[in-house]
Amino acid sequence: MPIDESRTFKPIRIALLTVSDTRGLAEDTSGDILAERISQAGHELATREILRDDVDALVNLLEAWIDDETIDCVITTGGTGLTGRDVTPEALDRVKEKDIPGFGELFRWISYEMIGTSTVQSRACAVLAKGTYIFALPGSNGAVKDGWDKILASQLDSRHRPCNFVELMPRLRER
Repeated sequence: MPIDESRTFKPIRIALLTVSDTRGLAEDTSGDILAERISQAGHELATREILRDDVDALVNLLEAWIDDETIDCVITTGGTGLTGRDVTPEALDRVKEKDIPGFGELFRWISYEMIGTSTVQSRACAVLAKGTYIFALPGSNGAVKDGWDKILASQLDSRHRPCNFVELMPRLRER
């Protein structure tokens, strides 16, 4: 993925949410991986939270972050599987204005290279809500590495060519 070094890097503010019934901050290795990569890329970690798999609590927090004009992007990890407690995509459905279907499609294609047909169990997805990007990744360390390293690192870099998510930000609230 080509980075045009002649262009200026524009850092964005990213909120990070781990969705888990079992993890606290000490056990949140996937959240740690994302937080480190966000900072290493030159972005700002605006806030970081851990919430249980509760769709109403997720919606409430997502709505607060969406309404916070200092947050450009939300990345979640966890809650994208098929069990009864996995409700992250349902929460995104309740706050979204637009789906970004290519994100989930590309994630599963990348994941297929790593875990084969088991990728069909992933409901990784992305949406746009009031000008805020929300990306939902599975909770495994491998999944967050793949999602960040192979998709988000370049798409959240304003220098990525031929296009990227950052350059669209000023126009996301157009009507």
